[in-house]
Amino acid sequence: MCYFTVFTIEIVLRNGTHAFDVWENPPPPVYMQFYFFNVTNPAEVLKGERPAVLEVGPYTYREFRPMERVNFLENGTKVSAVNTKTYVFQSDMSKGPESDLIRTVNIPAMTVMEKFKDTSVIANLISSYMKSVNEGLFTTHTVGELLWGYEDGLLKAMKVVDPTLDDVFGLFYKQNATDDGEYVFLTGQQSYKDFAVIDQWKGQSSLKWWTTDECNMINGTNGASFHPIITKNETLYMFSSDLCRSIYAIYEEEISVMGVPGYRFSPPSKVFANTTENAGFCSPPGNCLGSGVLQVSACKQDAPIVMSSPHFYQADEKFVKDIFGMKPNKEQHETIIDINPVCKLNKNINATCDIRTLVFPVLYLNESIVIDEVSAKQLQVIVAEGNIVVNIPFMLIGLGILLGVIFMVAQCRQRIPESSSAERQPLLKS
Repeated sequence: MCYFTVFTIEIVLRNGTHAFDVWENPPPPVYMQFYFFNVTNPAEVLKGERPAVLEVGPYTYREFRPMERVNFLENGTKVSAVNTKTYVFQSDMSKGPESDLIRTVNIPAMTVMEKFKDTSVIANLISSYMKSVNEGLFTTHTVGELLWGYEDGLLKAMKVVDPTLDDVFGLFYKQNATDDGEYVFLTGQQSYKDFAVIDQWKGQSSLKWWTTDECNMINGTNGASFHPIITKNETLYMFSSDLCRSIYAIYEEEISVMGVPGYRFSPPSKVFANTTENAGFCSPPGNCLGSGVLQVSACKQDAPIVMSSPHFYQADEKFVKDIFGMKPNKEQHETIIDINPVCKLNKNINATCDIRTLVFPVLYLNESIVIDEVSAKQLQVIVAEGNIVVNIPFMLIGLGILLGVIFMVAQCRQRIPESSSAERQPLLKS
């Protein structure tokens, strides 16, 4: 009974506990790696041929993600906080500098064309503008510009029509040194299984983008922590604001990292399968693209964005066949969560009218935490002693893949200006 009392006190998110310290400022380094798909045959794509891409990367950033503006609520049973994330480029862990050039689909153009596809006057203006500046379906920018933002001429011109448009585009624009909104977490005071479970996000206990109550549920933690004493038959739930939904993972196998035993969990294929249970994620209702992909336009300012695992891993074969260069591989592209089941629970995350409609890959990312040797030895001692009092959060492996990011090219409803001569030239792999 004494052991249980000490244990429950230690795993509560409360000032003075080790659990709170490492939840507030995770000690092991976090790395975010970006891999781009460089288009190698832009001229052929404009003629309706199969796109060919070449994976380029990684471009690695050190990620700092402290919990800030922490405020305890309701007698310590809940705690509110924002998770500020800052990214610092790591040249020694990267394929090349942030100035490397990447040729990819012209996402700003695709976005405004999709937005105004039913307004012929504006659609014609868009086409005329793109012709006048020699802008086409593909564009070339640096890694830094594609990630963190660049001023786009078309978006700037379209502000005359729609002042709400931002004239800067970046895949992670406004996501460096920022947070994704305030969370309210359960502290685990009433039950250890509630440790770090999300109660609210942005003041809401559920989402609003999907068409069923079940799909709009905010389930589990934010993926950075899980409750102690995890068993093989448990299902781990987590909410991702990047994916705009909750997902879950199930037990896969026992693993050992640097002498520390653990369980490996991963999301099964049915999480993103085209099933009746997932019909609520089809947007608009009834518009289901297929298994393995998730259209998130509703939560991304109506941009034609689709999420998938890297290289369309676990997706319908048609997506893989549409793009030359896709090579899905379980070991490289699976999302994994490795957890020590007794003394701690943590995650390792390792998304022209001849043109046919397809889902076009832009980049995928790998977010990971690598346990250091000192921390591993501390865990080994705890496991050897069977001591469940100390709650030490460490991620055991840094090889998991976060769901990759891909973008859908909308079906051509108007003539897209042909690419410039520069775009037709082969772009050397950096």
